[in-house]
Amino acid sequence: MKPVVVFVLGGPGAGKGTQCARIVEKYGYTHLSAGDLLRDERKRPGSQYGELIENYIKDGRIVPVEITISLLKRAMDETMTTNAQKNKFLIDGFPRNEDNLQGWKKTMDGKADVSFVLFFDCDNEPAGSQSLTQYSGSGENRRSHIHKYSRTDRGTL
Repeated sequence: MKPVVVFVLGGPGAGKGTQCARIVEKYGYTHLSAGDLLRDERKRPGSQYGELIENYIKDGRIVPVEITISLLKRAMDETMTTNAQKNKFLIDGFPRNEDNLQGWKKTMDGKADVSFVLFFDCDNEPAGSQSLTQYSGSGENRRSHIHKYSRTDRGTL
């Protein structure tokens, strides 16, 4: 059975995680956060991608699409291997740009069915204040990240 995918997009603090949790609870989807998968992989001992991911994230660049897709595919495969009935996925934070989308099409065409994109479009101020509260103390410059998102990622939608 092929995975059924919904891409969940929106700025930092727009409520993607909150709404995904509700969808998981009500409709039985599995929530996969591209960012969480990347952060987990960079911390995983012996990871072939860990150092590369670390450098991209530290520099504020988007990790190569092949790596992100391989992590998403592995997570979907592991979930469906554990329970074949769990083939519905919310992919949060991917694709972030046209290159990501083309990489997905090239790699996953015929291997997964994308149902639709759930896009949370919200004003930078509410999202910004939510994001700053949510990530306080993380050491990341969240305000800069929010503004970078609004200039780059959001423009690709």
